[in-house]
Amino acid sequence: MTGPFLLQLGAGAAVVGWTAGLGEFVGYALRLPFGRVADRTGRYWFLAGLGYVLNLVAAPLLALAGNWPVASGLILLERFGKAIRTPARDAMLSFAVQQTGRGYGFGLHEALDQVGAVVGPLVVAFVLAQGGGVRRAFAWLAIPAALTLALLVVTRWRYPAPQEFEGPPGCEGRPGDQASAPAAGRPRAGTADPPAGLGPLLPFFGFIVLSVAGFAHFQLLAYHFEHRGVLDEPAIPMAFALAMAVDAVSALALDRLYDRHGLRTLMALPLFTAEGALALGPSARVVWIGILAWGAALGLQESILRAALADLTPPGGRATAFGVFSLLFGGAWLAGSVVMGWLYEHGTGYVVGFSLLTQVLAGLVLYVVFKTRATEPARRRP
Repeated sequence: MTGPFLLQLGAGAAVVGWTAGLGEFVGYALRLPFGRVADRTGRYWFLAGLGYVLNLVAAPLLALAGNWPVASGLILLERFGKAIRTPARDAMLSFAVQQTGRGYGFGLHEALDQVGAVVGPLVVAFVLAQGGGVRRAFAWLAIPAALTLALLVVTRWRYPAPQEFEGPPGCEGRPGDQASAPAAGRPRAGTADPPAGLGPLLPFFGFIVLSVAGFAHFQLLAYHFEHRGVLDEPAIPMAFALAMAVDAVSALALDRLYDRHGLRTLMALPLFTAEGALALGPSARVVWIGILAWGAALGLQESILRAALADLTPPGGRATAFGVFSLLFGGAWLAGSVVMGWLYEHGTGYVVGFSLLTQVLAGLVLYVVFKTRATEPARRRP
């Protein structure tokens, strides 16, 4: 509801695009330095805890925002907290999913993450339907925030050393995985292995940049729903809840395919992203179709891409590698959101055209990725 909330506070589509894009850039780009800190210090739990506090406190405080600059600042603070916590959390997850298959493990995490992303918006929709207003809906988010922090403390107490899930030195990664260096061993405080094998994958990163640049942020979509009156206000968080449910299902289903077929599953990403632009359509029927595709594309972004990155890096440099990847991801989303916000002021058709163009280019770059990978030694999968 941050897009419609900014609209109510007097912000235009360009401001919404800048806020959404800059927020995602902060949330992704700053993962690089915080990932390096996590690898060098080994203080995964401290960084995750600090990030979750900032991330969870900012949302309820939106209930007190009196103007759009303050609201935008809190949105950026929420993204800043996510930047702190995500590399450390993903590194801990990569240790824990060693025995399950990383595609399935990250897919399961994404699915569980979306349980909250479905329930939360439904609660917000209920508050709005009862006439509570957006501010009261934001205030309700203080309850799950407090419960989350309590569970974080319990988990930290039960699993103080997540590195131990990785197994003994020489057993990292999957059998036959060239990116898992036997000499890497467990991550140790004060050491940081550089990301291995990322240089030859520049076409892969080019594919990510193009596909993400054409992916409309939900803040802009929600702004469109309220500005054009396509959906009623309580229906907006319900649309987000539906997208998160699709996100969860697609993450689990397609990540199983990733464990079997590898990068070929990424062919679905530009297709779903392009179809997601239908959410900027003029009618509710078209919008709901676009929401389904938008959620599927997000599920692919949040799961398969991280699983592939975990396969390509040794444990000691994995948080740093997630940071490098996030820098490119966030920069692309910032640039794309700014362009889309500006284009929206001239007509939704320009935004849809921009999204389609970037996805066609992304598909062409993905073809280069496949050709490049075909010349490398085959990687054996379990």
